[in-house]
Amino acid sequence: MAASKPFIESISFRGIPALRLCGPGGTEAVIALQGAQLLSWRTSDGRERLYLSERAVFDGSVPIRGGVPVCFPQFAALGALPKHGFVRTRQWEVAAQRCGDDYALATLATGDDAATRALWPHPFRLELTVMLEADRIDLELCVTNTGDAPLAFTGALHSYLRVVQVEDAALEGLRGYDYRDSANGGRVVRETGTELLVEAETDRIYFNAKRPLLLKAANLSLGIAQEGFPDVVIWNPWVEKCATLTDMPASDWRHMLCVEAAVANTPATVAPGEEWYGRQTLVAV
Repeated sequence: MAASKPFIESISFRGIPALRLCGPGGTEAVIALQGAQLLSWRTSDGRERLYLSERAVFDGSVPIRGGVPVCFPQFAALGALPKHGFVRTRQWEVAAQRCGDDYALATLATGDDAATRALWPHPFRLELTVMLEADRIDLELCVTNTGDAPLAFTGALHSYLRVVQVEDAALEGLRGYDYRDSANGGRVVRETGTELLVEAETDRIYFNAKRPLLLKAANLSLGIAQEGFPDVVIWNPWVEKCATLTDMPASDWRHMLCVEAAVANTPATVAPGEEWYGRQTLVAV
């Protein structure tokens, strides 16, 4: 029997509007309209590649814990705005969707309004495009300055990657880069190891990390690449901090590792009428 061609459908996911992208080889992805947040990515082997907390809140009152949240226009608490900005709880609109023989693609968009301008006085348009291919997914963030003055932002694609046991996983590709160790006082350290092993709370911003990464995690291993985003953030809350998160089971630190494409160390500036692009690519290996 011939395989069905890729298609996209509107669905309800845990009670909220979402798009399901059905790609080649039985691959699937789910994107919530809240926050344009990628919530699920299943590869052709049927495995879920993203972590989504079973205690995640879906009523819009707080961001959804897991998947790939879009952080904009502020990363973490590095500024006066709410942590990770204000677009994670906003309803985005579907701006485009199309399919070919070997891909499914959807673009979601949001922009400024009175509520955002009260927090951050800049006109903008934000688009997130997700392209699902055979065992590969690309997420591209586009920031358009629709105002008449420059705007500066920080942000990230805050990808929660699923692992069986984070203690058994290793991340290659960061050797030689400087990083800010936010879990240990914010000191700046040079990475000397060929592999990053998670053995305690980990919260690091690697600066100007240009090489592709390899997450070695048994049958959940991924190749990770990014363009436009200069920094890589690695985060795992470990035992004590995870126990304080009400929207995450106490033992789930073991099943996730955030490997984020970020603009965190130095803000990006977008001139009036100009655009900025950043992309993260995940490939099953």
